[in-house]
Amino acid sequence: MDDRKQARFGSGGELQTDESDDTDDSSEAACTDFGDELAENETKSGVNRYTVSSLLQKAVRRSDEETAAWAAWELVRSGYAWNFWDRINLYVVEDLRAGHDVALVVSRYEELARERWSEDSWRGRLCAVHAALAAARAPSSRESAHADDFFSELSDERASAREEGREPRYEHPADELEPDGKYDVAFDQHTYEGTRLGRDGAFFRTHGARVGPDGEPELSRQWRLQSMQLEDRDYTEAELARAVRPVDPADKWSQDDEPRRED
Repeated sequence: MDDRKQARFGSGGELQTDESDDTDDSSEAACTDFGDELAENETKSGVNRYTVSSLLQKAVRRSDEETAAWAAWELVRSGYAWNFWDRINLYVVEDLRAGHDVALVVSRYEELARERWSEDSWRGRLCAVHAALAAARAPSSRESAHADDFFSELSDERASAREEGREPRYEHPADELEPDGKYDVAFDQHTYEGTRLGRDGAFFRTHGARVGPDGEPELSRQWRLQSMQLEDRDYTEAELARAVRPVDPADKWSQDDEPRRED
């Protein structure tokens, strides 16, 4: 046996190698499990691929791991791996909570399936199943889709309200996006308005760079203060304190110079 080939045993105990895996019979035969010729957009189980793809999305949303795994396997073994990877990446951003590391996991499985092995090989199918399981196990949320819908409708409502001479039914950030408004802190040296107001780097460090709700970690806080003290500018004690003071979670955009009161 060629030393470059890695032997393994299949689920039925049969000896398999990398070579036999790369020429998987299940991906070669263009027919259904019943021996019929595959119709356009049909999977080997005799189901339309669009239906399987939709089932996959609903399974991810409902955290149904088994159904998601089957749908992934069915699409890939039927020759629709390209469709599966396109869809599963969309579902990551459409149906899962922001910030979860599942996006990186799915991307890595896709890279392995497409670049290291082949999409319709045994390994490719395993990567697809793993990706589907990872997505189904992640916290589900439609927040990005809901945000897109709401912000679009909000902008339409704002335009209608102006045309009809009335107040919008919901607040719109753009209505207060001006100096001395709610979001005054945004107008620093990085904006035309802030530059005209003479707001330099000192304003950014004492206003715009503040974080919340817990403030800077101790080491970051130390670096911030020491960096400011090394500048060619004399900051007052009040300015130094403000620069590292946590943003009040109950009033995130306030520019009140007084420290927030603790309960």
